[in-house]
Amino acid sequence: MQKLTNKAILIIGGTSGIGSATAALFAHEGADLTIAARKPWNDELAASIHDSGSRAQFVATDVSNTADIRALFDQHMELHGKIDVLFNNAAYDGPGTPVRETTDEELEKVLGTNIKGVFTSCREAIPYMEDAGQGVIINTTAGSAREGLAWPNLGAYIASKGAIISFTRALAVELSQSNIRVNSLNPGVVDTPLLNGFLDKSDDPQAFRESLNSVQLMGRIGQPDEIARAALFLASESSSFVTGTDLLVDGGLVLG
Repeated sequence: MQKLTNKAILIIGGTSGIGSATAALFAHEGADLTIAARKPWNDELAASIHDSGSRAQFVATDVSNTADIRALFDQHMELHGKIDVLFNNAAYDGPGTPVRETTDEELEKVLGTNIKGVFTSCREAIPYMEDAGQGVIINTTAGSAREGLAWPNLGAYIASKGAIISFTRALAVELSQSNIRVNSLNPGVVDTPLLNGFLDKSDDPQAFRESLNSVQLMGRIGQPDEIARAALFLASESSSFVTGTDLLVDGGLVLG
């Protein structure tokens, strides 16, 4: 039995990595989709969604731009007429420089994508969900934002992801009387274009990748489809008694 039949879902940051894997899985589970990102969906993802029979659209969106977010929700509602699940998955890792070398422009870009975009999209979704009397919000965070774990040269990124954890918890309390569940999904280190872009900024990307494998209890980094299955849990009725949590799916990274 499909877990998301008749659900209208908006995935922001849905054309690569975790977002792409989640979009394909959600479509397979019966959801109708709007997929938003700066970069368009690729032919493989579009074909996978089409083959599932899902009604889906792509909307080019800069999540740091409020006008873009509002236009995105307008287009989502025009096609689907409701929003059952919002998955905020867009992310920007930043320049990969020490804090003292991070420019105002880069700081604003990181915070604009990673926390302002999440805040704004939640703000846009809430009235629709309240009118419907139900809803689910999922915000992607990061293992590096958890206590006891951090890396150098990611100060702005880690700060933004920590803010999402706190914001998610606060929003879960705020919306608890509206039958809207709010959780964050914490994927640890996952083999995605975002990770590869960060590795490429290091002096020895292969050595850095091997070190990331070794610090996790399971001895490897995660795969996007493994995180997508956790997103499915949070989006579906399987997690009907879960709200205000930061769900770690990290292969034991935080304990490593």
